[in-house]
Amino acid sequence: MGIASEILSSLTNSTSEGEVANRPIRNALTVLFWPVALPYLVYKFVNMFRRRFGLKLRPLEGKVVVITGASSGIGESLAKLLYEDGCRLILASRRIEELERVKADLVRSRTYGPVYVPAIVQLDLADLKSVQSKTSEILQIYGYVDILINNAGMTHRGDVLGTSIEVDQRLMSVNYFGPLALTKGLAHSMVERRSGRVVFVSSVQGKFALPFRSAYTASKHAVQALADSLRAELTDLGIKVTVVSPGYVKTQLSMNALTASGEQHGQMDASTASGLSPDVCARKIVDAIVNGDNDVVISSLLPRVAIFLRGFWPDFFFWLMANRARKELNLSS
Repeated sequence: MGIASEILSSLTNSTSEGEVANRPIRNALTVLFWPVALPYLVYKFVNMFRRRFGLKLRPLEGKVVVITGASSGIGESLAKLLYEDGCRLILASRRIEELERVKADLVRSRTYGPVYVPAIVQLDLADLKSVQSKTSEILQIYGYVDILINNAGMTHRGDVLGTSIEVDQRLMSVNYFGPLALTKGLAHSMVERRSGRVVFVSSVQGKFALPFRSAYTASKHAVQALADSLRAELTDLGIKVTVVSPGYVKTQLSMNALTASGEQHGQMDASTASGLSPDVCARKIVDAIVNGDNDVVISSLLPRVAIFLRGFWPDFFFWLMANRARKELNLSS
C-alpha cells in the first residue's frame, strides 16, 4: 500500500491535527483506490510478462486465412501480420515468384508462439474459368477456410468515352467478378460449418466516384453492393462480411494502373506517394476482423468529407467533381 499511501498523503497531509481529522477520508479513499487500481496493475503486469517472454495475444491463432493479392502491397503486409498471429495462411496471386519471396521472408522472420508455413496458390482473378479449379485447390489444403480476404485489385486512368470496353471488362473481372467467383466457391464451406468471415478490401471510391477513374470506381461500387447483399443473406448462417475502404495507400497500384487504351500507366501519383503505409492499413484491417466490424473506412479527413457530401449534399458534391474534371483536363492539355 506504499504507492496508495503516498498519493493519499499528498492529498490529505497538512498538520498533525489535520492528519488525525483526515484519517477517515484517507481510509475511504484507500478503499476506493485499490478496487480500481488493482485490476489495472494486474492487466499491465500480464501484458509486460507477455511481451517479455513472447506470449502475445493472438485472437486469430490457428485460423485458415486466404489472402488474394498477397505478393505485394497491402496483401503482403496482411500476410506478415497474420503469420505473426499464428494463422494458417494460403497466399494467392498471379505472380508465383513474388509469392515464393513473400513465403520465404515470412518463414525467416522472427515470431513468438506457434506458426505455420504458408501455402501458396497461383491465381489470376481475370481468368474466371480457372477460379473454380483454384477454389478446389485451396480447399484441399486444409479442408476449409475461416477467413477469405479479397484484397487483389487493379485501377484505371482514363475518361469514360475514351476507355476501351476491354479495359472496363478487365477491371470488372479482376475487381468484381473474380472475387465474386472465389467467394461463391469458398463461402459454401463456411456455410457448411456455419462459421467464417469474408473480407472485401474495397476503396473509398466504392462510396463516391471520381472523374477519370470510372472503371475502377464502378467495380468498387459493385463490391460494396455485393458485400451488403451477402452480409444480409448469410448473417443467420453464421457468416460475417466486412468491407474495408482505404483511401490512398502507398503501393504500386497506380504504377500498374491501366490507361484508356489498356497500356500500363507506369507512374506513381502524388496522392498515392503520400498515402498511408500498407503496414498501417493492414493493421487496421486485422483490427476490423478481430473486432467484427461490418464496414470500415481507413482514410484521412478529406475522403470522409466526400462520402458525407455525396450522401447528404449531392448537388454540391457533383459541382466539386465537375470542377475537378476541368482541372485534370487542363493539366493534361
